[in-house]
Amino acid sequence: LAELLEHGTAVFYEKGYEGASMRDLSRMSEMSLAGLYYYFESKEKLLYLIQKHYFTTVVERLSQRLEGVTGAEERLRTFILNHLQYFLAENHKAMKVLAHEDDVLQGALGTEIRSLKRRYYHSCADLVDVLKDEHGLEFNLRVAVMSLFGTMNWLHTWYNPRIDPDATALARQVGDTFLRGLYTATRSS
Repeated sequence: LAELLEHGTAVFYEKGYEGASMRDLSRMSEMSLAGLYYYFESKEKLLYLIQKHYFTTVVERLSQRLEGVTGAEERLRTFILNHLQYFLAENHKAMKVLAHEDDVLQGALGTEIRSLKRRYYHSCADLVDVLKDEHGLEFNLRVAVMSLFGTMNWLHTWYNPRIDPDATALARQVGDTFLRGLYTATRSS
């Protein structure tokens, strides 16, 4: 199943949800259409399983990585590092699929994925809020968190591993830029 989700992610990455077909997945995975329909009754169910897998995994990894990490800034940097290592270094195709196909799922499937995404958003918002309180900062929490996600989730549009730093170095730079912005915005307000 994990291999099929990886193939499905690659198909959606290359063709987009609307342009992709189960036949494309069949060709890429070298599995028959009947075999695919055993696992996924539809393209929508495949997208749901892809999104559920990646969001669940990144949240679980974050929880593990935050164990024992103290200090609001270090915890936030851990969040950024976790996100970039997972989606940029290990699953870069998933980053594009999750960013571009986030409104496709409807009904119960869409509701479940939106709930997972909210959980992930709140894990970041909670970290930023603690930083805000710890340093006595004044800024709009939603704007700050959405700006950080905007930065991290659109790296796939310009990131080039041949000329840009690896995920660890990039996470440090993104964290520096984001935090500098929060600290500067507070002083200039």
